Amino acid sequence: MNAGVARQGNRIFATGREARLAVRNGIHRGQTAGIAPGFVQANLAILPKALADDFFRFCQFNPKPCPLLAASEPGDPRLPTLGEDIDIRTDIPLYRVWKNGEPVAEVPDLKDVWRDDLVAFLIGCSFSFEEALVEDGIPLRHIDDGTNVPMYRTSIQTQPAGPFRGPLVVSMRPLKPADAIRAVQITSRFPSVHGAPVHIGKPEMIGIANIMKPDYGDPVVVKDDELPVFWACGVTPQSVIAAVKPEFSITHAPGHMLVTDLRNSRLAVL
Repeated sequence: MNAGVARQGNRIFATGREARLAVRNGIHRGQTAGIAPGFVQANLAILPKALADDFFRFCQFNPKPCPLLAASEPGDPRLPTLGEDIDIRTDIPLYRVWKNGEPVAEVPDLKDVWRDDLVAFLIGCSFSFEEALVEDGIPLRHIDDGTNVPMYRTSIQTQPAGPFRGPLVVSMRPLKPADAIRAVQITSRFPSVHGAPVHIGKPEMIGIANIMKPDYGDPVVVKDDELPVFWACGVTPQSVIAAVKPEFSITHAPGHMLVTDLRNSRLAVL
């Protein structure tokens, strides 16, 4: 268990299914970083069927921020390729409900808002490559501090698909130069969970005016002997939803993911 998880008081579960059942039964309601070591976690975007084909193409066009792990059938809350007995209506600790591109509520389940025309998209999460970085001895400050990773909307535009377009969101981890080089090598092996960084150093070059004021998550200090390293982030769909303004959509609340039955080690490419 890492220090960040210990400080947040997260319980540790032996499997992804155990973690999901704890969420479903109201035992765990916090962030999901580290709660089931070794198991893949996923970002969530739920959209009406009328927009599903365009969003699927958006994920295909933008595999760095939106590496698609699975999509449901319309109205079906199950995702059998990601795990036994998954119910996307109950198995994430906190959901964010959107109307016309604005978040209107955060809810612990979707029982009251689920519709027969909704399609769930599950997108790879950086928690998978973070585990590999920590195992290699690379310190991650937000984990050590017990906070959420800082995330920023950038001036980099995603590749449009139908109505879906908008800025790329990145997550940032400050690293010493030697660790940054090693992090590029390690995360390049995980293309289905964002892969290698999209930018290193000089945040102003990608439209970030103040690195201590993230758009999502919590600020972390970048020390004089460190470089800010930026990865494409699975919160990008939330930025796009805010730009596209669909009449109804659902995402996870940042840091509150679906824990799957997939193993992180299975996502690594040699």
